[in-house]
Amino acid sequence: MAVELCLLLLLFCGSTISEVQPIYKPPPGTLDFGFVPSKTYDTGAYHEPGSIGILFKIVHAFLYLVQPNSFPQDLIRKVAQQQLGKTQGDYQKPENVVLTLQAIYYEIGFIVSAALGLLFILLLPLVGLCFCMCRCCDNCGGEMHQRQKKNADCQRSCFATFLFVASLIISVGVLCAYAANQHLTNQVRGAKKLVNSNFKDLKIFLNDTPAQIDYLVSQYNTAKDKALSDLNNVGPVLGTRVQEQLGKEVRPALDAALTMAGAIRETKEALENVSVSVEVLQEGTERLRANLTDVKTHLSNTLNDSACNAAQAASTCNIIRNSLSQLNVNANFSGLPGVSSQLAKVNDVLKIDLSSLVQKGYAAFNDTPDLVVNQTRNILSDIKSVLESIGSNITTFTKALPVQKILDDLMVYLTQSEAYVQDYFPLVEQYDFYRWLGCLILCCMVVLILVFYYLGLLCGTCGYDKHASPTTRGCISNTGGNFLMAGVGFSFLFSWVLMTVVVLTFVTGGNVEKLVCEPFEDKNLFKVLDTPYLLNQQWKNYLAGILFKNPNVNLTFEKVYSDCKENKGIYTSLHLEYLFNINEFLNISMYTEDVALKIEHIQINLSKIILLDEIGKENLLNFSSSGIDGIDFSAYLTEINKSVTKVDLLSFANDLEARADQLPKGALENALKGHANSIRMIHNQQVVPLEQAMSTLNQSVRLLKKTSSELMVKVKNVISAVNAAQFLINNNASQVIVQETKKYMDTIVGYFEQYTEWVKESIAMEVAACKPIANVIDTAVDIFLCSYITDSVNTFWFGLGGSSMFLIPAIIFAVKLSKYYRRMDTEDVYDDVETIPMKTTENGNNGYHKEHLYGIHNPVFTSSVEQW
Repeated sequence: MAVELCLLLLLFCGSTISEVQPIYKPPPGTLDFGFVPSKTYDTGAYHEPGSIGILFKIVHAFLYLVQPNSFPQDLIRKVAQQQLGKTQGDYQKPENVVLTLQAIYYEIGFIVSAALGLLFILLLPLVGLCFCMCRCCDNCGGEMHQRQKKNADCQRSCFATFLFVASLIISVGVLCAYAANQHLTNQVRGAKKLVNSNFKDLKIFLNDTPAQIDYLVSQYNTAKDKALSDLNNVGPVLGTRVQEQLGKEVRPALDAALTMAGAIRETKEALENVSVSVEVLQEGTERLRANLTDVKTHLSNTLNDSACNAAQAASTCNIIRNSLSQLNVNANFSGLPGVSSQLAKVNDVLKIDLSSLVQKGYAAFNDTPDLVVNQTRNILSDIKSVLESIGSNITTFTKALPVQKILDDLMVYLTQSEAYVQDYFPLVEQYDFYRWLGCLILCCMVVLILVFYYLGLLCGTCGYDKHASPTTRGCISNTGGNFLMAGVGFSFLFSWVLMTVVVLTFVTGGNVEKLVCEPFEDKNLFKVLDTPYLLNQQWKNYLAGILFKNPNVNLTFEKVYSDCKENKGIYTSLHLEYLFNINEFLNISMYTEDVALKIEHIQINLSKIILLDEIGKENLLNFSSSGIDGIDFSAYLTEINKSVTKVDLLSFANDLEARADQLPKGALENALKGHANSIRMIHNQQVVPLEQAMSTLNQSVRLLKKTSSELMVKVKNVISAVNAAQFLINNNASQVIVQETKKYMDTIVGYFEQYTEWVKESIAMEVAACKPIANVIDTAVDIFLCSYITDSVNTFWFGLGGSSMFLIPAIIFAVKLSKYYRRMDTEDVYDDVETIPMKTTENGNNGYHKEHLYGIHNPVFTSSVEQW
């Protein structure tokens, strides 16, 4: 069934992947395919033991002391490859003897500990038997007589303390064992939820995979729709690209022609401004000259007045009289050449609207996208048919796969497995109950012993009377001693049973922890399983041999587990490309090649585009021969650079008014000030307009000079640029079209490359993510075997073993202490407290006095301990 699952996923993946090897891969617009639909898995393959985890860590530390060696990878490989025991005498071979010694060296901690446990199992019952027989012979403390010693109270207290401490340690051990036993039962009872969660995730894994595959297939429409959009907009896409490439030469040529058309208009305006300005300046200067002559005449008449002969005014009048020569026109515009002939020629040029002709060239060039659309209509329909056929083939192939049947079979198998687990889980719980009961009985054995010890200590301590003699001790004290001896008896009876269980669980649980759980956690266990030729002497890689029948494929347990742990797709985790060649089932490159060939056959003819006709070119040549370059610009600039008058009239008027203020008050002063105002009026009304006309003339002349500079060369350059651009369109545009068509083709193909790369990435990381498989392994090994069972079993033997070991000192202290609590048959008799015992043979042997014969009370030192 595992192979069928792999085949199913391979078929899924095969319906969505292909490879395209582009020659040129431009950066097309990034497509958004969305997110592959996926559901969240419920199983959390992690176990937190809670407070009992402290005990687990203590047990792990103890196991490290017992077995500090690292995981023996090489040893396990060699042992597995040697296949010991298949033939008689295998163990006698030198290499096998070495392996055996290495195994013993690795297990030496467990071997020594188990040997000590076996000695405990064998010797303690034997010692107990001998102890019983010895006591039956009134030896080993069996004689009901207690010798009197001075330090008897101290010894009794020490023995009671030691027994109490030993009992406490035994109690802690049995509590640990009980906690581990109960923890294992609780985990087994709660394991059903975890098992169901794993089955649920596996069902999600199976049910969700087809939906993911359908989503991958459906996203082909995203790439197809984008490609169709570009094909439908072939004008804006391909046409604009062709236009942009040709425009690198066409647009500058047309821009230069359009600039020249503007220059023609500006030249006309400049010539008109020159003609008008010169006429205005000629008339204005003649009028200004006449007015200035009148002003000088009137000033001369005023200065000839008798008032100027006065001493106070003579010098001022002479100064004013000497400055009258400055009142004259400085510039002479009457000699400037006319521009009427040039203006007439430019007007003839402007009869043809060159700007309109250039705009027609722009319009024709801007129609390139429409030309592309019209000339590629038939080819684009074929390409669209190919794209539609790709989608149809994908859908047809996907439907042809036996996906649903395989899914149904796997689901049936999974359902049967779940039903099997559900049916047998009550049986597991029942057996676990038996195990729990057995472990509880073992704990109760220890508890029974502890009960006798604690009751013995309680009764003995509470009922002890230090004034009573050994033969007259009370019933409570005597009962305490009997409880202690009962505890000793049960210790001998149960100890070997307890230690047998401890040894068996210790050897089993300890080795499982060291050889399975720890190497599973650090993945060394997978490295052993991945050893070439280990599981099968003919196969280098066992997993690849099982799945692909090709053991040379580099497929390892560790890599599969790690990939599934990271929730990668099963196609990547199992390297299913070795089992299923995707390109054989869906080869989009074949279709993209058809698309590329059809796009390469696109032929676009742009010869209908006319940038500038012959009329426009002739118009440019006429402009260059208009004669504006023959204008005497230096003569114009010479006069323009002069001032209108020889002196600034405002300054002259201000100076005249200032000198009038120096004269005595009277008619002369007022007359001079009147002349100053007249000069100001002449400046404002005549000089200022003339200066404005000169400024206009200056700008126009300089513009004409700039335009006329190498005018013929400029015009020829414009015509050459236009001719070169027209030649490019008529003759070399095919190369540009081929180049841009190739880029356009790569853009279309790039959408499908994006789609295939996205599909590959999705299948590698998202489709059929095998996290549930890793969860099943983690649940079975890390949680069930290691966390639930092994940790609990190891903690159980750790607690029970500790309790069993401390039974030995407890036995010794209980036997010693019981002599101080039990009622004795005989006791030591003294004449006084400082004499030695009397040796009265008729009263008993060795000076012993039997109180039941004489019925008298003999005071003695009550504290006594007898060595045994």
